[in-house]
Amino acid sequence: MTDDTHRPVGGGLHRLLDAAFAGVEMTPDAQDLKEEIRANLLARVAELEAAGRSPADAAQHAIDELGDVRALLDPPGTSAPASPSGWDDATQRYRVRPKPRFVVGIVVAALAVAIGLTLAILGASDALPLPIGVTIALLGIAASGVGWIVGDSLAQETTTNHPMPSSRAGGYALASFLAVYGLGFGGLVAVGALPGWAIVFAILGAVAAIILFSFLGATQTNRHKAWVRALQRTQRQPRNRFEEEPETAARFGIYTAVLWTVTAAVYIVISFTVGWTWSWVVFLGGFAAFMIMLARMLFGPSR
Repeated sequence: MTDDTHRPVGGGLHRLLDAAFAGVEMTPDAQDLKEEIRANLLARVAELEAAGRSPADAAQHAIDELGDVRALLDPPGTSAPASPSGWDDATQRYRVRPKPRFVVGIVVAALAVAIGLTLAILGASDALPLPIGVTIALLGIAASGVGWIVGDSLAQETTTNHPMPSSRAGGYALASFLAVYGLGFGGLVAVGALPGWAIVFAILGAVAAIILFSFLGATQTNRHKAWVRALQRTQRQPRNRFEEEPETAARFGIYTAVLWTVTAAVYIVISFTVGWTWSWVVFLGGFAAFMIMLARMLFGPSR
């Protein structure tokens, strides 16, 4: 058994953080800030190590992203909210420029979305003599472009946010793909390009997207950088119950999945019994129930 077995996790990071705070008067506020930064840096180091960096390199990179901790502390003897100019100065100091590869990828994906949707619409409306299989494939290209734009954007580091882990960004990309594909199938059924039973694919795509978006949103952690959180603490912020009460966020995700699964099932039953003319009312009722549930979860009494 080597000495590394007993080495505390993040030991290198703790030493770097102590060095970053060297010379700073450790008031209670400064100590609270240091512990908050420590927790966020440990999470950031874990993400970097999962991406393939060594522990030492990950710790140094996380500290470099932090910048000067003195800029995160309020000037002594002042408690006034940060001014807009203070925010502007900070964003310029920590500005992250988009990578050329990211810009090129977004432009190409946007062109794929525009071309795919345009040709799919022309094919569905018989303006172009396209087989239905080609129209569906074009819709898939457009949906893939939307998913790429969402996923790649979230995976990039920005001035105010750390990059989202690739697996979670991929989840948002998949949810976006399913949503666009589901709506596209619904549109093809509405214009008569596909038979009525194909609405099942539209429902499956839409419901799967809603469930996945709800799960990802309910489990999303704070990606703001330390300097952003420090400035936000000096300003009045609206209460976010999902961040303060994780159990409420989890309960909301479960309720959402159940609600839209039941809505989809009722929609299918009514479509094949009463008829397609009135079946859309089920989704209207499901949306109304979803908004009421969201309001209750966000603004209801704390548990």
